[in-house]
Amino acid sequence: MSFDSIPLLDLSFASSPDTKPSFLRDLRRALIEVGFLYISNTGIHDGLLESVISNGKSFFDIPEAAKLAIQMKNANSFLGYSVLGGEITAKKVDWREQIDLSTEHPMPSNDSPLYHNLRAPNQWPSSELLPEFRAVFERYIREMSRLSTYFTSLVAEALGLSPTAFDQYFDPDQQHKLKIVRYPDLSELNATISNDIDRGQEIQGVGPHKDSMLTSYLLQASHHRGLQAQNVGGEWIDCPPKPGTLIVAIGQGLEALTNGVCASTTHRVLVPGSHQGSRFSIPFFQGVSYDAEFESVIIPENVREQKRLFVEQKGGRRLDDIEFAFVKDRFRNHGEATLYFRCKSHEDVAKKYYPQLWKRICEEKKGEEEKESPDLGGSAME
Repeated sequence: MSFDSIPLLDLSFASSPDTKPSFLRDLRRALIEVGFLYISNTGIHDGLLESVISNGKSFFDIPEAAKLAIQMKNANSFLGYSVLGGEITAKKVDWREQIDLSTEHPMPSNDSPLYHNLRAPNQWPSSELLPEFRAVFERYIREMSRLSTYFTSLVAEALGLSPTAFDQYFDPDQQHKLKIVRYPDLSELNATISNDIDRGQEIQGVGPHKDSMLTSYLLQASHHRGLQAQNVGGEWIDCPPKPGTLIVAIGQGLEALTNGVCASTTHRVLVPGSHQGSRFSIPFFQGVSYDAEFESVIIPENVREQKRLFVEQKGGRRLDDIEFAFVKDRFRNHGEATLYFRCKSHEDVAKKYYPQLWKRICEEKKGEEEKESPDLGGSAME
């Protein structure tokens, strides 16, 4: 049976021997059948969350020149500010503006692999304009690193593995990433982009996609709906904000490492309707070592059987056509795959810093389009 709502798990239940077994059963079912869930009682202090939200929203109020001074295309790391409409998902423009941050790292050495460019210093906004911003988000990244490591250990236990089963895929100084995102409403888009953008159609804030890492954790920073997860029947299920929770999305990395037992679920965001104001969200993406190869862990037979039965119940279908990032014969490791897909999403950065990779992407895109085009025959072209 396909899911019609998103499960909610109380993380505090995992800390008690009386409630942990039922928590792990519920978590396993969510991993196998949904790939999307709310978690409450995360251990992140309310005061920190309030500071994260207030500083995140304030970023978009600083002068445009200050944002452009830290624009993503200024560096080859894909960190920094992206203008409204500056990213592509599912071959369409995403109507959002955002800043990408990560665990702070020094510049890579000249002899490092190309994908190590992704590990680099952040482009921080001016401390004169946002004096608390850097300290708040560095602390939040540290706290979310701790939470994601703990949650991943629970995922391992839910699958019948050792709590440390996934530790081999992390660097000692593991990089994690974070976005602060603003989705303008339709009335703002009409005024700034096009007078006819709203014709009753759904406008994507970010198009259908799957997160690429192991797990991601979304802090919905305003009251707006818009986030939706797709079930195996093709229906879009709303994931409205719920106070005191984070939304966990299972990434393609975890699906690959568990050989498909964990479900990586397609999701999207629709922009708010006219005069509803901007939607804000702050997703945190748990990193994986860029040098990690695509070797899966051995999942116990009873867990794999639970997955097989679920797949049979849904008719053996995999409905979505989202491109899978972690194909062993296509990329040597996680870093190569990540760099490739970042280039696909950010054309301006790819053209400037990775021209050979961008050329490859364009050639592959042309080949795909030729396969999709109908054969019109010679006479039709004359």
